[in-house]
Amino acid sequence: MSTTELATPNDLRSLAEQSNAWPFEQAKAIVARLKKKPKDEVLFETGYGPSGLPHIGTFGEVARTTMVRHAFRVLTDDKIKTRLLAFSDDMDGLRKVPDNVPNKELLEQNIGKPLTRVPDPFGTHESFGAHNNARLRAFLDAFGFDYEFASSTEYYTSGRFDAALLRMLERLDAVMKIMLPSLREERAASYSPFLPICPRTGQVLYVPIVDHDAKAGTVSYDDPETKQRVTLPVTGGHCKLQWKPDWAMRWYALGVDYEMAGKDLIDSVKLSGKICSALGGTPPEGFNYELFLDEHGQKISKSKGNGLTIDEWLRYASPESLSLFMYREPKAAKRLYFDVIPRNVDDYQQFIEGYPKQETKQRLANPVWHIHSGNPPMVDMPVTFQMLLTLVSSSNAENAETLWGFIGRYRPGVTPQTHPKLDAMVNYAINYYRDFVAPTKKFREPTEGERVALQDLRDALANLQPGASAEDIQNVVYEIGRREPFLDPVKKGKDGRPGVSLDWFNMLYQVLLGQEKGPRFGSFVAVYAAATAVAMIAGAVARSAALVAPRRTPGPETTGVCC
Repeated sequence: MSTTELATPNDLRSLAEQSNAWPFEQAKAIVARLKKKPKDEVLFETGYGPSGLPHIGTFGEVARTTMVRHAFRVLTDDKIKTRLLAFSDDMDGLRKVPDNVPNKELLEQNIGKPLTRVPDPFGTHESFGAHNNARLRAFLDAFGFDYEFASSTEYYTSGRFDAALLRMLERLDAVMKIMLPSLREERAASYSPFLPICPRTGQVLYVPIVDHDAKAGTVSYDDPETKQRVTLPVTGGHCKLQWKPDWAMRWYALGVDYEMAGKDLIDSVKLSGKICSALGGTPPEGFNYELFLDEHGQKISKSKGNGLTIDEWLRYASPESLSLFMYREPKAAKRLYFDVIPRNVDDYQQFIEGYPKQETKQRLANPVWHIHSGNPPMVDMPVTFQMLLTLVSSSNAENAETLWGFIGRYRPGVTPQTHPKLDAMVNYAINYYRDFVAPTKKFREPTEGERVALQDLRDALANLQPGASAEDIQNVVYEIGRREPFLDPVKKGKDGRPGVSLDWFNMLYQVLLGQEKGPRFGSFVAVYAAATAVAMIAGAVARSAALVAPRRTPGPETTGVCC
């Protein structure tokens, strides 16, 4: 099939069935599930704990689940209805006061109450849970996700979970047999899946259940303060479940078909799956993704604040570059730190630029197909993110107008108006340079041999014809570098002679720009202008020569000594 042909749904499905891209692999498991137990609708779910604001892991889980959902639609010719439920555990009790909120005293007074019964410290919503739920929805809406929002409080209090809660009570012995071996002895002695909501204080109570009546649908406990025995129905929002049984109950009650979770929840997924089966349900398909690491290789923790937040990523790069980061190797631990941003920005652009040239089979393995649900946009990006960073660094430009001057000279007619995506990337690059590149710039002095090579490069660039292409410039740079100590006998040039090692290009950036690496040097000179590059090299050579110039020592003519 040529790249200009549009694949029919049958062609697309056939190629998708052969694809080993991980969203298709996950979607195939759902297809196999339906063959065993057919359904008219498939439910995908993601979970959110609204005790804090949405974070980068929230984005990752929804983005990845959306990719699997779209892959499933392709594998089934979109003939089976699908839904994505973003479920908020807003009936959980507030356990501690977050650090990043105002009016902490207000929250302190409501510790233990369901989040939807805790006053909003921001004063904008009827509860703290409602405030954070609104933030979640705005967050997901900003990225254009197709989802339905669900509130645990609403599902519990409206009766939507009543039948499942009664089933949990009926099968309590089986559930306890699953849970107790996983608990410490002290906790196991008083454990119950059911957590009463105290009618007196409104708090979620972690108390022993002293009696239960499956026929009546009630549980009884002794009030820890008044010591009086209290009997409550498990339905109607009078009780909630501890989180592992709660997760299982939700899968059972809603018929969830797919939900992924972090690697740290592997044991929890297994336990909840067993409980779901004990209730008579089928645990969902899914996988455990690896966790993100900080710059020191330590697991990112919201409480420690040792990772990269989504707001920080979006200060320096596009949402699409973040989606690419999430797409890549979800089962491998990855550093989530500022230095991974430039690569993901430029790699995303390479995938976008390569997409129109690919056969349909190749397109299904291209990350942008999954990021954009099978319809990647056409984006013309004349320069790379790394190139923009290097232009800012070389010119000390900290405003968009200067960068656009370089771009306009390199690609006449390209303006912020004609290329809004590039305009956004220009501002990303300036932010990134100010925060991360400028503080770490460290120039090194060239060796004597390197200084000679730089002089030769200066002269060769000065002799280039006006309008020389990036490729012509790169060939000149390559040829000048074909000398010791930059020869690479393993890599051969086009003419069969020894190639040029990366040390040559790394030296150029270390000496000229004070950074370890950069974009293709020929392309950089083409954008920066050869004459400007010549002046930059000449300045570096002159500074270096001044530093190593030998001091004058007294000679005969200055000492008055006659020979």
